[in-house]
Amino acid sequence: MSDAATLRLPWAVSAEPVGSPDAAALLRDYYTEVADRYFALHEDRRSTAAEIDEGLAEYPSADLAPPGGVLLVARHGEDVAGCAGVRLLDARTAELKQMFVRAAWRGRGGAGALLGAAETAAVRLGAERMRLDTRRDLVEAVALYRRHGFEEIEPYHDDPYAEIFFEKRLAGGR
Repeated sequence: MSDAATLRLPWAVSAEPVGSPDAAALLRDYYTEVADRYFALHEDRRSTAAEIDEGLAEYPSADLAPPGGVLLVARHGEDVAGCAGVRLLDARTAELKQMFVRAAWRGRGGAGALLGAAETAAVRLGAERMRLDTRRDLVEAVALYRRHGFEEIEPYHDDPYAEIFFEKRLAGGR
């Protein structure tokens, strides 16, 4: 397939159980990337497999399942390319978690497709706003959220790795 044809392949985003092989691999890839970037910045090294296992245990994704959450998996053509989780913090507030597009698929519209699907999922869960946290060194994520209408807010939790917090009012929310 030509490069031009590859770029035109459609994105498909659908809910998938957290424990599915594709979802588990995406979540591990997500944690590996954010850990590697953190350790490269602060300790000039990459993460170890044990540290990724610890991170997955410390930040479980079981709440990204009905009735109060969902894990979305993005595919570009047949390729599993990214994920985003949504969970309710309260009856009117959803939180975006584990937003991730594999490096080979970045720059092709997958993050926007995932973010749009996550907002739709949040509205279906009854939310009227979506919140998220990220780190300042994840500059691509910060730019994405700002580009899609998220505004910086005061911290809404005290996770030591969260440095910047965002919120967006959702169209179609209650």
